[in-house]
Amino acid sequence: MKDTIVTLLEGAIAALKHQGVLPDDLQPTIKVDPTKDKAHGDYATNLALMLAKPAAMKPRELADLLVAALPASDALQKTEIAGPGFINFFAATDAAAQIVAQVLDSGDAFGRSLIGKGEKVQVEFVSANPTGPLHVGHGRGAAIGDCICRLLEATGYDVTREFYYNDAGAQIKNLALSVQARAKGLGPDDPSWPEDGYRGEYIVDVANDYMAGKTVTADDREVTAKADANDLDAIQAFAVAWLRREQDLDLKAFGVEFDVYFLESSLYQDGKVEATVEKLVANGHTYEEDGAMWLRTTDFGDDKDRVMRKREGGYTYFLPDVAYHLNKWQRGFKTVINEQGADHHSTVTRVRAGLQALEVGIPKGWPDYVLHQMVMVTRSGVEVKLSKRAGSYVTVRDLIDEVGRDATRFFLAARRADSQLTFDIDLARSQSNDNPVYYIQYAHARVSSMLRKAEDAGQPFNHGVALANLALLDSDQEKAVLNRLARYPEVVENAAKNREPQQVAQYLLDLSGDFHTCYNAVKVMVEDDTLRNTRLALGLATKQVLRNGLDLMGVSAPEEM
Repeated sequence: MKDTIVTLLEGAIAALKHQGVLPDDLQPTIKVDPTKDKAHGDYATNLALMLAKPAAMKPRELADLLVAALPASDALQKTEIAGPGFINFFAATDAAAQIVAQVLDSGDAFGRSLIGKGEKVQVEFVSANPTGPLHVGHGRGAAIGDCICRLLEATGYDVTREFYYNDAGAQIKNLALSVQARAKGLGPDDPSWPEDGYRGEYIVDVANDYMAGKTVTADDREVTAKADANDLDAIQAFAVAWLRREQDLDLKAFGVEFDVYFLESSLYQDGKVEATVEKLVANGHTYEEDGAMWLRTTDFGDDKDRVMRKREGGYTYFLPDVAYHLNKWQRGFKTVINEQGADHHSTVTRVRAGLQALEVGIPKGWPDYVLHQMVMVTRSGVEVKLSKRAGSYVTVRDLIDEVGRDATRFFLAARRADSQLTFDIDLARSQSNDNPVYYIQYAHARVSSMLRKAEDAGQPFNHGVALANLALLDSDQEKAVLNRLARYPEVVENAAKNREPQQVAQYLLDLSGDFHTCYNAVKVMVEDDTLRNTRLALGLATKQVLRNGLDLMGVSAPEEM
């Protein structure tokens, strides 16, 4: 309907240009939005206000001319001019109801498009250090990142999901020292415990498996423990593999899979870090000072230059990040999206500056970033901070065990990434309309219940009868559902474009609200065969769109609850 109105307005503009009312070179962007108050119609545009100045007319006068110039269309019942010059459009019931036929005909494909034209997009997300179980912050990144991937795939992009393992550096050494201490029978309270050691119970499990000579299989390797408490290198290799496997199990429990696992250590082993340094030096963007090597990131918008190689030796963490992103570019990804925690905010400018300093044609502002804020978990109104498994934080597995995968995923992705999130365990577990996941899934299950009742009553749904009489869906409540269904493709497109899965979450809540209101106001199981089938069709279309949207959130659509 929205596209139809835009087309009609384009026709009106063309007619007014021909009449000399509007300049021939005028190419306005036509904005048509759903109305908030149905007394003002189904859709509205501010086009007359936008074009009043170039037309040298008052907005209401121009609105009158635009309405008069609209091509004839059975899609509209009427138009009205409101306020200073807004044009309100009332959709004809029969035309609006055709969305039901479109949804049922398209099925799982409804809302999907080919806007992306197969363009390659790489999305890096989670990318947790292999030093412990995934915490709730990683979970939020996993939920948002996976939803972004699903949205991009739904709009025609060729998506690669990538996990970057920081398997080099001080934190990995601390992991190895912690496991070694446990393997030698020491605990965190022992005076010789590593200063920055990891204290979670999982360290005991790693140490026990190592000393038992067990074999673990991670994504790209199989490591058998040497059971030698003095071989720190062997302990490190085993511990990293053990925790990589553990994180992979966490992600699978969360319904998240990756196409590529990229190791930071490979950048050093393959000489990519050194090659990046040599390129930066050759381009004249580095200098030596106080025994350290610096990169002139201020030449590319940073607030100060950054150390690349420390005085005591070794590279700072942003240098391998630059090398890694150069590798992404060389793999042919012109669009790269990094979903990371807000603590990565400071790295955005310096990584982009380093990529510009390489002078290899990478555009400014590449890659894209989606940064999520922290998550606070509460139970009975009190913050939950500790997990026995992790020792110092709540894990993703804790939440999945408490409230299930569906609620965990939805709650973590249903708010804007840049807003702080309070995860209320009690709410997520409740079977009430206050729980958004329950509310949406119940709407889906409710339609299934309607269809089962029809079958049991010997009145199974008749597709042909329903589609031939869609104009019967003329109550205000039914029209609200119809209009909401029609907006779904645009919601998916906007959510993908803006990397905002919370738009889909909010849409599903709104559609569920419209449907529950309609269900309570309009009786479905009536004696009139035609009317019953038509209303069942509206329910079926709602169920289909709910299922499609829940799939984009990685959430199930149950048939009964």
